[in-house]
Amino acid sequence: MTSAAAPLLAAVFDMDGTLVDNMDFHNRAWVSLARKLGLEGLTAERFQNEFAGKKNEEILPQLLGRNLSVAELDALADEKESHYRAIYRPYLALHRGAEGFLHRLRDARLPLAVATAAPQGNRELVLDGLSLRPLFTSIVGAEQVTRGKPAPDIFLAAAKALNVPPESCLAFEDAINGVLSARAAGMVTVGITTTTTAEALKKAGAHYTAPDFDTLPPELLARLFSSRA
Repeated sequence: MTSAAAPLLAAVFDMDGTLVDNMDFHNRAWVSLARKLGLEGLTAERFQNEFAGKKNEEILPQLLGRNLSVAELDALADEKESHYRAIYRPYLALHRGAEGFLHRLRDARLPLAVATAAPQGNRELVLDGLSLRPLFTSIVGAEQVTRGKPAPDIFLAAAKALNVPPESCLAFEDAINGVLSARAAGMVTVGITTTTTAEALKKAGAHYTAPDFDTLPPELLARLFSSRA
């Protein structure tokens, strides 16, 4: 299925749960907010499986079962994201192998992008806090697209920003919605198993899976680097 695919000319990375193993902190912040709002039955597992990759303006009305004013939505989103940043900041670190892999891609002259539903404050925490921004040609955020994942919008926008056809992009994702999004965009997709099992990611359409960037499949690395040796 993948051996005859187009050459891989660029890489697009989800941020949360992929470049950084932080989704437990997001899910804890969502559960905390849900309980404050009287939604006691919601679990971290449900947030991860149903909402990871969606935009806050998609998540909150679905959670509450009603439309929200812009002011209420912004206030609730800010509360959740501020809580997340406060509890995650002391643990900020790249996922295993990510730093070396990103530099290897740059050394091979592959353009790189981030495609994330994370709001600006969260992107700044990770990308600037870990000095990653210079490695990426483009950062595509939720505000630049109409629909969050699993719609393909954000990955298509990343490919357009890189000026590379989507089918020549390699996407890295940790969530089911993210894999569905990247596949709908036509990208070769790698599922990183920080939050979701390899089986579930493959069922969603991931071509490859790995627990981290130190253990990517040899056949994938050969596709990326053999012609650039």
